Amino acid sequence: MAFVRSPSETLWRSCNLVMAAFFALAAYVQINDPDAELWMVIYMIPAILTVLVGLNPLITGNFIWKNLTKLHLFLCALGTVYLGFYLFLHTERNILHEEEGRELFGLGIIIVWLSLCHISTK
Repeated sequence: MAFVRSPSETLWRSCNLVMAAFFALAAYVQINDPDAELWMVIYMIPAILTVLVGLNPLITGNFIWKNLTKLHLFLCALGTVYLGFYLFLHTERNILHEEEGRELFGLGIIIVWLSLCHISTK
């Protein structure tokens, strides 16, 4: 008899694969950015971590996966605080019109999704 996945597990796997594609695309569009190397790495790490969750949700219990996720979350949180203060002090118009505002929003998406993956540990 074939192994049958629950609908919620299938949905969770699918969402992770979609987010992995989103993060990979976000990394790709950084090519024209002056600091492309930094932002490509920032987006590719969650792309790899989420594709691993999409392929095997139990990987969230793995020591290396957990610690790499914690480290990336910590660094993204530091970047969010830095960009938040920078924008607070220097922005004169809508923050989404500033490159730093869009970067802040991207870091927020990474933090939210990796946090969801991290707490999904079984």
